[in-house]
Amino acid sequence: MSSSVLAGKRVLLCEDELLVSMLIEDLLKDHGCVIVGPFSTVPPAHDAAQNAEIDIAVLDVNLRGAKIYPVAEALAQRDIPLVILSGYGEEAVPPHRPKWRACSKPFNTAELLNILCELLKPKPQSA
Repeated sequence: MSSSVLAGKRVLLCEDELLVSMLIEDLLKDHGCVIVGPFSTVPPAHDAAQNAEIDIAVLDVNLRGAKIYPVAEALAQRDIPLVILSGYGEEAVPPHRPKWRACSKPFNTAELLNILCELLKPKPQSA
């Protein structure tokens, strides 16, 4: 199921650990995603979040000592779903952003894929 949901989706990837970034990039490419990035610092990631064509984002909570929240807020302004990777799990999600999702680090690839697919599912239309 994940391959069909993820195929062709443009994923903003922000991760400062090279091996983790490469793992996520390979995982997403294997499921047909197009990677925007990867970015290892906040300023170019923020620019991409504001201007690039993106369907969803995978964001490490801390890029080289800087929090990812400005990037996440820029994505939220554009209604782009995101998942935050963090050793703090759900505690990395600010209380005023309950719709943001977190995936604990170290992460299970199946869990990350499931979260991405869930976020990309069409929302039911209310009558």
